[in-house]
This record gives sequence, structure tokens and C-alpha cells, in this order.
Amino acid sequence: MSLLHQLGDVAINWINSIGYWGIFFGMVLESACIPIPSEVIMPFGGYLVSIGHLNMIGVILIGTLGNIVGSLLAYVVGHWGGKRFINRFGKYVFLSKKHLDDAEKWFEKRGEITVFLSRILPAVRTFISLPAGIARMNLTKFLSYTALGSLIWSGILAYVGYILGNNWENIQVFLHPIAYLVAGIVFVILVFLVVKVLKGKKVSN
Repeated sequence: MSLLHQLGDVAINWINSIGYWGIFFGMVLESACIPIPSEVIMPFGGYLVSIGHLNMIGVILIGTLGNIVGSLLAYVVGHWGGKRFINRFGKYVFLSKKHLDDAEKWFEKRGEITVFLSRILPAVRTFISLPAGIARMNLTKFLSYTALGSLIWSGILAYVGYILGNNWENIQVFLHPIAYLVAGIVFVILVFLVVKVLKGKKVSN
């Protein structure tokens, strides 16, 4: 059994034992860069709603709150330790002060859309808080767009779990089309932003 499956089983046991708090702690850990998959936590919460054990609004809100808390923890780690770590060891992984400066400028100008879209992308959503913290993105904006993106993601997963009921583990069948659609939208937006930046540089030169 893979590590992700084992961690998913741990999250299910937590939710079975302590309900909403299990969802909260699982989502905190996922957003703090510990790979407990929300694709297991929230659909299982939705399934429990379908059999009358939990409330849908409560499941979505507690999942969103867990995301916010975990993201804040990862942001703080990046904010206070990430920059010093990269300044000291970045050369070993081809990162320089210029890369940090570029990242800070990126998050200053485009941090909102970056954080928001990342929150509804599998895998990326788990780790986006670290670079946001390293780049010293405005904390109020970071938390606002984290909350919005997390609310949408948690809502989608919980609702699909509710619809699937006993078959909630088959959520990947539903997620793949959504993931491809979102990935396509993100790709188009990133291309637009890169082209815009390059045009801006040509004008300034």
C-alpha cells in the first residue's frame, strides 16, 4: 500500500472517530505540506453527510478552515525561514537572490490569481503557501484568496462525495475531467501573463 493510501486511511479513521475535527486536522496537515489527500478527506465527509452523520455546510466550512490554518502555517515557515535557507543553500539547487526577487515581484503583482487557482489544482494546492511566504506576499490577500479557493475545492469534493454515497472512493472518475478543465484554464492564464510580462519588458527597453 502506498504512503498516500496509508495517510488517506489515517484521515478516514480520524473522521470516523472525531467527525468534524478529523476533517479539520486532516485538511490542516494537507495544507501544511503533509500529503494527506483532500481527495479522500472531503469526499468521505460528503459520504457521511449522505448517510446523515454530518452536515454538508459544517463539512465544507470545517474543511475550508483547516485549509486556511494549514496554509498559514506553511506561509509562516516560508516567510521566516525560506528566504534565509535559499540565500544559504539555494546555489546547490540553482536558486539565487535574483530568483527570490523575481518571485517577490510575481506574487506582488499576480499573487492573488496564483494562490486562488492553485487552491483548486490537485498537488499544487498543497505546496503553494511556501513560495507565497518566501516571496512575502501580502498576508491579507494570501488568506483571502486561500479561503475563496479552498471553499470552492472543499465544496466540490464534499458534494461529489455526497452524490456518490457508498461509491465515494470512485471520485477520481469525476475529478479527472474537472482537473483537466482547470489545468487548461490555468495554462491559458499563465501564457497570457507571460506574454504580457515579455511585452512589458520590450516596451521598457
